[in-house]
Amino acid sequence: MESKVNVISNSEHEISVKLDYDEIKKDIDEAYLKERKNISMPGFRKGKVPLQMVKKIYGDTIEYRASKDIANEKFWYIVKSDELKPISTPKLTDLNYDKGKELTFKIRYEVMPEIEPKDYKGLEIEKPVFKVKEENIEKELKDILRKEASFEEAEKVENEDYKITVDLQLLKENGEISENSQKQMGIEISLNNPDLKSDVTEKALGKKVGDTFEFVYSFEIEKGKGTYIDLKYLAEVKKIEKFVFPEWSEELCKKVSDGKAKSLDELKQFLRDEYDKFYKSEAEKIYVDSLMSKIMKNNEVELPKEFTEKYLDDLTESEIRKQQENNYNTPDKEDVKEDLRKIAEWHVKWDILSNAIAKAENIEVTDEDLKKIAEEESSKTNISVEKLIKYYKDSNKKSEILEGKIIDFLKENNPPKEIDADEIKKREEAKKEKEKNENTDEKETKEGNKK
Repeated sequence: MESKVNVISNSEHEISVKLDYDEIKKDIDEAYLKERKNISMPGFRKGKVPLQMVKKIYGDTIEYRASKDIANEKFWYIVKSDELKPISTPKLTDLNYDKGKELTFKIRYEVMPEIEPKDYKGLEIEKPVFKVKEENIEKELKDILRKEASFEEAEKVENEDYKITVDLQLLKENGEISENSQKQMGIEISLNNPDLKSDVTEKALGKKVGDTFEFVYSFEIEKGKGTYIDLKYLAEVKKIEKFVFPEWSEELCKKVSDGKAKSLDELKQFLRDEYDKFYKSEAEKIYVDSLMSKIMKNNEVELPKEFTEKYLDDLTESEIRKQQENNYNTPDKEDVKEDLRKIAEWHVKWDILSNAIAKAENIEVTDEDLKKIAEEESSKTNISVEKLIKYYKDSNKKSEILEGKIIDFLKENNPPKEIDADEIKKREEAKKEKEKNENTDEKETKEGNKK
């Protein structure tokens, strides 16, 4: 057997293989015996047709089909023996079978591109420093009281700290009741809900049971997309309830802090600490994401097309399943796919680039690494270290550990520059305002030229 790997591109290879007939004769003979079992002819029972007659009548077809199976089998034999690393479904691009003489074929397959990473150390990456603000704490305290409140019936809506029960009817733009909509009965609305995207609180003030009023509600067209449409409703007030907020007590402080605070002052400090942990975690994510994005910007990577498309397909299927599980309407697959394309390309590019960095810096997962992690997990789960190590080697855990080591290396070699988050926000707003003004000036210039 002769084989040669030809480099088509940095992400695509093609192997050419030549086999003499003697090397495939056994496979051809086995193909005849296998096909013969399913062949019947006048005068012969199924599977009992003489082999020479089978070869004479069906020989060309049987041997050609066998040659395709042989090509596939030999390809995977070479993959294993020569340690080739195809990452997508191989494609048979050429097959020539000269009966009784030789078989030649070519198979194309994708590989992870070999790249020499550059400019991934000594970068200046900003890391925002978020400050815990007292207004955040006060808002959190108010939200806690709102959730813990009881209710008492009232005659009139005096302020936002009321809950109303209404019957709703959808209105057309001209204010008439939409004939295609059904009345929604017994809808409860907390007027002090900070997430309420509506002018209902303002419009409900001063209303009594039996009163009607109109309000506008901003409805999100597609969950998580941030696109809204304004819907106008006619509301009839059926019930009014006033929030009765509890007093701060040791019992309440313990309840909402999982036992970590006994007084209001302790609860405030607990909330500050929780905010601080959250902010530090978010700042770290922003820093790492910025670092990865900067490194990717510094390096050109040729994406393997089929591998990237397969990754995108898997990502799409996962997203559709997630939306179905959350009882959202099943989205159009192609729309979801296009929405996720850049994300898929980003992940594939980073996978290629991070592995290239690991190779350049000799970063690898050692048996000692696996043992250390297994010992830590074993103490928590009571699963033996040996079983955990075997699981790590058989699963994707090793890749996760390697990714963590790569990120740790990059953080060590690109220490962050800490910047006040408010300063970053001001700078970004100023940049957007400048771009907006420039676009306006450009538009006015074009319109002036037309005149």
